[in-house]
Formats: sequence, C-alpha cells, structure tokens
Amino acid sequence: MTLGATYSVLCSTAHKVDAATGEHGDLLDVIRESLGLVDFRDVADEARSFLSMPQQTPRPVELNTRAPRAVVSSAEAARRLVAMSRPICRTLVETYLRARGIMAFHETGSLSFHPRCYYRPDEDGPTETWPAMIAAVTDLNGKHTGAHRTWLDPNGFNETCLGRAPIDTPRRAMGELLGHAVRFGVGCDVMTAGEGIETMLSQRTVVPAMPAIAALSAGHLSAILFPDTLRRLYIARDNDPAGNGAMATLMERASSAGIEAIVLTPQLGDFNEDLRLLGPDALRATLRVQIAPQDVARFMVLSA
Repeated sequence: MTLGATYSVLCSTAHKVDAATGEHGDLLDVIRESLGLVDFRDVADEARSFLSMPQQTPRPVELNTRAPRAVVSSAEAARRLVAMSRPICRTLVETYLRARGIMAFHETGSLSFHPRCYYRPDEDGPTETWPAMIAAVTDLNGKHTGAHRTWLDPNGFNETCLGRAPIDTPRRAMGELLGHAVRFGVGCDVMTAGEGIETMLSQRTVVPAMPAIAALSAGHLSAILFPDTLRRLYIARDNDPAGNGAMATLMERASSAGIEAIVLTPQLGDFNEDLRLLGPDALRATLRVQIAPQDVARFMVLSA
C-alpha cells in the first residue's frame, strides 16, 4: 500500500484535529516511519500538510477582550420586529386598508402596526423612521420565518402612492420567505393564493370565508408549499407578465401534486384595483363566475 493510500484509510477513521494534536497516534506513526522523521514538529507539520490544515502559530494573549457580538439572522430579526409591533385595530394600518377599499379585518392576526419602523434607502444612506404595516410570514406549521414591511404615509391616502410612504422602496421583506406566506384564515381543503397582501384582503372582502395566503411576489407565489389537506387551489393572478409566469408554474406544480388549480383573473391590474375602482359588487360578480359553484355557496356570503 502506498503512503497516500495508507493516509486515506487512516483519515476515514481519524478526526483532523486528533491527527494534528497526536491524540490519534496511528497516522503520526505512519508518517514518522515512512518519511524517516524524528522531530515531532516535523511529523505534525507533515500531517497538517496532508490534511490541508492551517499551521498553528501562537497568538498573543489579548487582555480585556470583549466577546464577539452575536450575529442575528434575518429570520430572527423578523420575529423580533413582529413581536414589538401591535395589533392593527384603530391604527394607521386600518386607516390605510380601508382607504384601499378593504373591509375584511377578520382573521388578520398576521398583520400588525409599528409606529416608527426603520427605513434606510441604501447601505450608505441615513436611517429614517416611518409608520409601517408589518406582516408575519409563516410556514405551514405556523412558525414565523420572516416579515414584510409596508411603510405608510402618515398624511393619508393619495392616488400617487396609494397610502404608502413617499420613499423609493415602500415595501420590503426580510427573513426566510421561499415556500412561506402571510396567512389569513385557517387552512383547509380549499384556499386561494396570490401575490400582495392588499390583493388577498380585497378578495376576502367579498369571499370572506375562504382561507387565503399572500406570497408577496410572483416568484414566491410560484414556490408556495402546499398543505397536506389541500385539494383545490385558487390562484389570484395579477394581470402582468410576472403574474402570468407565476400562474403557469404554480398550476403545473399543483397538478403534479394532485391538486385542482383554478385561476382567478381580475378585470383590471389586480383585485385591489377592481375593488377600489369598480367597487365590491363588481368584484363579487367577477369572482362568483370563476369560483366553483360549491365553493360559492360555501365561502361567499351571497347576501352581501
């Protein structure tokens, strides 16, 4: 057996640290005998060279050093942000949603309000504070994995910003988002999925009993994870190229999982535009003809 082969056999049973410190003597003995080395330092250096370990050099003792600051993950930072926010009732968040025509405030525990949420235009820019709608992103088991921030204009709604703060990027997400979503209602065998929070709350304004999730973007919509109980999925698409792509991908994934997928299409750009500009009656009529008859009776309040 060659020296390299012998090394490989021994490495399969020895930890790198053990080999370098002499606690696993077999490897060091092979090196000593094969290379004719006498000094232990030479033997250890050869072992480290083979194992690609860095040379150990003495470090100067540092007095009064502080422990390194713990790195907070984006998911943990998101959980902290959600925890320090408060319910939306009688806050600027409720005012904002009502200004966008939304009246569905049941089962909105995933939403909260932060009066002074940090915003930084870029890495080098100064930190600003704006009021914000905070949305908790959760997995299928209800674990918080991320958060979505919508910074709001304290001066109220206008058609230019639609109630969002007049800043470059009034919406940002943080944490682990892929596969997860902002959830409204308790999941069952039927649910609807779309991109934006306002889009899904607009739909729930006229289909109040159907569970819904907001994936926050077209890319994340196409990658949502399906509950084991899901049998029929409504896809609330946005009328744009990204929405078309997400719809096609999600329909293919649902079909492969044995889930019936039905596309819901707004008359305008998205369902919040339908709600704001056409009104709730028009939105209700649009959805009623696209939803399966048994789900109309089950989830839509016909007398509304």
